[in-house]
Amino acid sequence: MSADAQIIEVEVAFALPQEQRIIALQVQSGTTALEAVRQSGILEAYPMIDISTAAMGIFSRVLDGKSTPLPQDHVLAPGDRVEIYRPLQLDPKQVRLLRAKKAKKARSATQNMR
Repeated sequence: MSADAQIIEVEVAFALPQEQRIIALQVQSGTTALEAVRQSGILEAYPMIDISTAAMGIFSRVLDGKSTPLPQDHVLAPGDRVEIYRPLQLDPKQVRLLRAKKAKKARSATQNMR
């Protein structure tokens, strides 16, 4: 690290249904999102994370290579939070369908009681 290299503070976050982990760390300016994840130690704490396939984002904006750079290309700014996303267990459309069926069943049961 050169003498004029600036150090910035960022966070790396990962959540499971029962817990959330946010790791604050200092990195050299010019560090990418992917590099920060590696430096954070979160991969050792959560070995199930596969950074070759895991989606990542900055404050809920997915780093997808389309509207935003990919994690290996996104240079972090001071205060950025890199979020590592888990794969969806169910498709959101499927969740809405199941919720609608449950609500319809509850309404039907209520009407039958009258």
